[in-house]
Amino acid sequence: MTKSEKQVVKSAKAPAAIGPYSQAITFGDTVYVSGQLPIDAEAGKITATTTKEQTRQSLKNIEYILAEEGLDLSDVLKATVLLSDIGNFQEMNAVYSEFFKEPYPARIAYEVAALPAGALVEIDVIAGKSAR
Repeated sequence: MTKSEKQVVKSAKAPAAIGPYSQAITFGDTVYVSGQLPIDAEAGKITATTTKEQTRQSLKNIEYILAEEGLDLSDVLKATVLLSDIGNFQEMNAVYSEFFKEPYPARIAYEVAALPAGALVEIDVIAGKSAR
């Protein structure tokens, strides 16, 4: 397989996709992780009720997926955070800062009208296999 072919990344520890998409795709040295809802894979649903708890679960799901490629959060280049209420930004940011250390990835965070499954937060990332 050449570096220019895309490959599906799948982790049994992270929740299965709830639609026609992959948990993540690699293309060359880049890993594109789909938006991760705060679904607890063992329970098969969202069990966390606060923005802090849901942020933590979404980031854990991302960690599980990146681990399939031998990566961790230090390899993340860019993150997108979707919030059902931008008023919860500080709660999300408090947990986010527990997971990411300097140099921080680029990031955008914004409010959306609604998220699937009634989630309060959804996070996607782009990671680089050569980012270390």
